[in-house]
Amino acid sequence: MKKLKTAVVGVGHLGRHHLKWLAQLPGSELAGIYDIDSEKSGKYAGEYRTTAFDSLETLADHAEVVSVVVPTTAHYEVASFLVERGVHCLIEKPITTDLKQAVRLRDIAEEKGVKVTVGQIERFNPAVQSLSGVDVRPSFIEAHRLAAFDPRGTDVAVVLDLMIHDIDLILMFVKSKIVDVQASAVAVISEQADIANARLTFENGAVANLTASRISLRPMRKLRIFQKSGYYSLDLAEKQTDLYSLAESGLKEDGIRIPLGKSGQDIVYRKLPDSGEDMLRTELEVFLDAVANDGAVAVPVAEACEALRVALEVERIGIESIRRMMEAEPA
Repeated sequence: MKKLKTAVVGVGHLGRHHLKWLAQLPGSELAGIYDIDSEKSGKYAGEYRTTAFDSLETLADHAEVVSVVVPTTAHYEVASFLVERGVHCLIEKPITTDLKQAVRLRDIAEEKGVKVTVGQIERFNPAVQSLSGVDVRPSFIEAHRLAAFDPRGTDVAVVLDLMIHDIDLILMFVKSKIVDVQASAVAVISEQADIANARLTFENGAVANLTASRISLRPMRKLRIFQKSGYYSLDLAEKQTDLYSLAESGLKEDGIRIPLGKSGQDIVYRKLPDSGEDMLRTELEVFLDAVANDGAVAVPVAEACEALRVALEVERIGIESIRRMMEAEPA
């Protein structure tokens, strides 16, 4: 693979993981880093024996591919600057906090012929990847994403912080237009919604029920897919999948066969364990390969825009539910 000159903008908690992998990947030649905290830039530049750039302009002159790992509120400002200068960008999710900005970013990338992808990293989860050879046609999906409180995520509400991962996966699996969105939310310990629930109804009849919380004592990241002749349970935290499918008559299939009552049919159960692949490493490798070989990116900006559109609608309806509850509280 051709080595591309890479860089990281923003070396906070997540940015340092990007830095680690871009310093190791065979397709990457780490050119440097930039952070508004010059002391932090200097520290990690020294650790990785690379350059601490003093400005985005300087970084753009030396890098071909950049990981944009700044707070969500700064995504558009940083990414649009780099894309305008012909730099290929992987932007952490969500793409922006504003749909108009996301669409504008898409247009700039198309105009400049620059590749942009968004870090919807759960697409690279081994549990999700394990379904690549499975005929997934969901009738109902249930998603739970529960996490302990972390002040680092509170620049956006829980929908953009956590639920957007599951919105993206559901849109990827269902492949149908959303015709109805229902939602509710609660602000508990921050100024933003900390718990949210959404129900998405699709044109093809599929329904998805999503719950996200960032004040849970017990973390959970699970996606359950129900469809005709099959049930797939994805534990995204453990990176493994349980597959239950109706056995085809006369066909020998791998897995444990479980009789289905007196129906004369069997359910075939298979557990697909964690492949051991690091999700961020895979995400970065795939993007570098797309740039080096002029291929398609894994998460196109158009798909990230649709996930953002749905998330913002869920957030809007959730905020209305918070307002109604506050107005209904007794004096």
